[in-house]
Amino acid sequence: MYVSALTGTGAAVGGTAAAPGVGTGVALALSAGEALSSLELTALFALSIAEVHGVPIDEVERRRTIVMGIMLGGTGSTTITKIAERTGQHWGRQVVARVPVETLRQINKILGKNFVTKYGTKQGIIVLGRVAPFGIGAVIGGSANAAIATLAVRASRRAFGPAPMSWDG
Repeated sequence: MYVSALTGTGAAVGGTAAAPGVGTGVALALSAGEALSSLELTALFALSIAEVHGVPIDEVERRRTIVMGIMLGGTGSTTITKIAERTGQHWGRQVVARVPVETLRQINKILGKNFVTKYGTKQGIIVLGRVAPFGIGAVIGGSANAAIATLAVRASRRAFGPAPMSWDG
């Protein structure tokens, strides 16, 4: 559902560029909002996965680590396990739930710098692709968002592993 939602919004925004005369300007304006909504949707997805796995998300630093770690994919996983000085599969369950908040702050400082650079660059490229005319922007927007969502799903599976068979309480 997450991949479909993100793909649909990217295609819809890119499709506005096909409107003669006003399409490009409208697509640029909508792309800024769509970048924020895709960020919000991905954060909701990441925190939902953590909740399903029973990882506490009541502290801001833990939420930041989970969201940025999943959105950065392999880079996030490497950074988290290196700074937390813990290795192993499924960092989301093992590292985030058991690492002291001060260590999470250090992790988030590094992830934050990487996040701004990597996410900002991706979104900038996608915005330019979405404003392509003749419906090409819809294909680029949808495809790019589908790729980003698929990478987030893969990263969440690496971070947390398979979903539990049942939930406590």
